[in-house]
Parts: sequence; structure tokens; C-alpha cells
Amino acid sequence: MRRRLIQSTLAVVLVVIAVFGVSLVIVETRTITSTAQERVDTEAVRLASIVDSRLLGDETVDAKVLQDQIQGDRYAEIRIPQKPVIEVGTKPTGDVISATETGEEGETVTVQEPRSSVTREVGRTLLIIGAVALLAVIAAVLLAVRQANRLASPLTDLAETAERLGSGDPRPRHKRYGVHELDRVADVLDSSAERIGRMLTAERRLAADASHQLRTPLTALSMRLEEITLTDDLDTVKEEATIALTQVERLTDVVERLLTNSRDPRTGSAVTFDLDEVIQQQLAEWRPAYRSAGRAIVSSGKRHLQAVGTPGAVAQVLAALIENSLMHGGGTVALRTRVTGNQAVIEVTDEGPGIPADLGARIFERAISGRNSTGIGLAVARDLAEADGGRLEMLQTKPPVIALFLSRTQPPKKAQESGPTVR
Repeated sequence: MRRRLIQSTLAVVLVVIAVFGVSLVIVETRTITSTAQERVDTEAVRLASIVDSRLLGDETVDAKVLQDQIQGDRYAEIRIPQKPVIEVGTKPTGDVISATETGEEGETVTVQEPRSSVTREVGRTLLIIGAVALLAVIAAVLLAVRQANRLASPLTDLAETAERLGSGDPRPRHKRYGVHELDRVADVLDSSAERIGRMLTAERRLAADASHQLRTPLTALSMRLEEITLTDDLDTVKEEATIALTQVERLTDVVERLLTNSRDPRTGSAVTFDLDEVIQQQLAEWRPAYRSAGRAIVSSGKRHLQAVGTPGAVAQVLAALIENSLMHGGGTVALRTRVTGNQAVIEVTDEGPGIPADLGARIFERAISGRNSTGIGLAVARDLAEADGGRLEMLQTKPPVIALFLSRTQPPKKAQESGPTVR
């Protein structure tokens, strides 16, 4: 592209120089020739006037007297009637410019000038025109190179940006070049890079969320299978197998929900469900893990609360909170249900040291963790709660109290209070 721009600019300049240069040479040549002829004519008139004045005054007219009146390399020939021809200067050879003037006393004055003087002057003019044309060509080449670099370098940058974008590096460069069309292309590439970056981030986030959401039911399923392998009691095997099948169904539900959210995150499946069923399910799932850790998990608060949401998503949120308390908390973990306004609240608390003050509400941000963990669980739980029309809040840091708020419907009968149940 650089070569084409330089060649095209140079071609235009050469055409302009050819057209105007040739015209200028012709005009200047004619002007110089005409000026030389006018000089010779003027010289002949002047010399004839001098001869007339001397003849009228009876003064001597000869070559010596007229020698000082001839300038340069001109030659003059004066013919006076009944007198010898007077020659002043050296008679030129070759082509000459000549002018003849007749005086009042009948004398004839002829002035000649060699045409070589005109040729020399035309040569000097051509040299000046050629030098100017050469400077114009040099300036045009420099300007063409500058313009070519100004256009070609941004195109090279844009090509590199597109190649980098295609290789999986979606960082926008935000570089502009001062050329509207090129800046427009750069805007489009930066916008595409930002969109691709968001898509890649969403895909990585989905993969991280999927792995974390699938880990909990898989862990629970693994524990049930371990219980089956460790017992010979047929009834226990049947019970654990039934729970394992429930875990498989829950795992299938998690997979379907992930696929649904990946296609259209606005697609919901909110229904009215009984919170007690979800809580009891979670208590049953996590009972072996807490028993192995020498800890207890209890539930208390209002019973028979109806909430609006997706039971699988609510179960996943509670599982994340219970697992977080198991990994980072201590003592007994309590799930308390209560009502505030038109919302049902499930509080999860434990007797551990609590959450460091420097973390606070940041505990719900991704990659934020008080210990060596992924920092994804609570962030995923918050996203699930918000996608289900609820919210997840940190009510207290020491001891830690995390509450899940869900919309509720009025129960058909007054909710009953119950004491804590140890599992």
C-alpha cells in the first residue's frame, strides 16, 4: 500500500510538472526572445538618434566616437549617404537578432546581437524551472511517504489488533489515528473486543459456577454411596439408596438449571413451595458430614412457611451456606426461619470466630475468601438468590449470620413456632 500511495502521488506530481513545466518553458522562451528583440530595437533607435544629432551639429561620426554607445557584445553598422560604412563592435557569426532604424538625415543604423545570449538566458531559466521541479518532486515524495505511513501504519496496527482478537486476546487497545475512517474501524474492533471479553468472562464464570454447584450434590451423593458400602443392613442400604436417588434428581435439576440460565438467564421457574421441605432435605444431606466433624446442625423458627422461588435454587443457596459454615465456622450450625414484612427469611449461623472485619460485606464478591478456598461459593449463592427474586445479606459478622430473603405467600393457617431440632 505504501508503494502504491507513493507511486500515485509521484505520478500526479510528474503530470502536473509536465503540463505546467512545458507550458512555462514555452512562455518563458518566447518572453526572453521577445525581450531580446525589444532591446535590439531600442538600441537601434537610440543609436540612430545619436547619429542624427551629431550630423545636424556637423560633428564627427566614426567608430571611435560611437564605440562607447554600444553595450555588451552587440554589433552596429551605420550607413551614411556618400560616406564609408561605419562598423562598431565585432560582427557576430551564426544566428543573430537584428534591428534596423533609418535616421532623419537618411542614415541607416543596423544593430545585431548574437542569439546565443538568448539561448544562455533560456538555459538559465530552464535550470531554475528544473530545480524547482526537482524540489517539488522531492517534497511530493516526502509528503507521499508521510501520508503512506500515516495510512499504512494504522492499517498494520488494526490488522495486528484483529489478529490478536482472533487469537483469544480480547483486550481493547483504545488507540486512535486521527483519520475518521480508520478511527471508525478501531471503534468497531474495540467494541467487538469488549463484547468478546464479556462473553469469555461469562463462559468462565459459568464454568466456575457449574463446577461449584455440581460439587455439593456430588459430594452428598458420594457420602451416601460410602454409607451403603460400609453397612450390611438392608434397610439402611435402601434408605441410603433412596437418598442417593434424590441426590441424583437434584444433580439433574442443577444441570438443567445451569443449561437454562446459560441460554436465557431471564427464564425462571418460580413456584410456591414449602420451606420446611427444603430445610429438612438439607439437614438430611449434611447430617453425615457434620457427624463426621463432631458437630451438630439444627433448625428452629416458624414452620410451614410458604415462599415463592425455585426450590432447587433455594436448596443450592442453603447448601452453599451450610458448606461454608462447615469449612470455615465452628460449633453448632443453626438454620432459623422467620417472617419480616412480606418476606420469609432463613438465617444461617454458627458458633465460629466469625468473619474478619476487613472482609465484611465483600464476602459475597468472587475470589474473596477468608481462608484457602475458591471464594466462589457465596458469590454463586448470592447470584442464585437474586436470580430467584430474593437476596442474600450479611446481618452479623461475629458470630456470623447470613440471611436469605424470599418472597412469601400468606399461609392458609397461622404458622406454628417450634423448638430447635438437633440432627
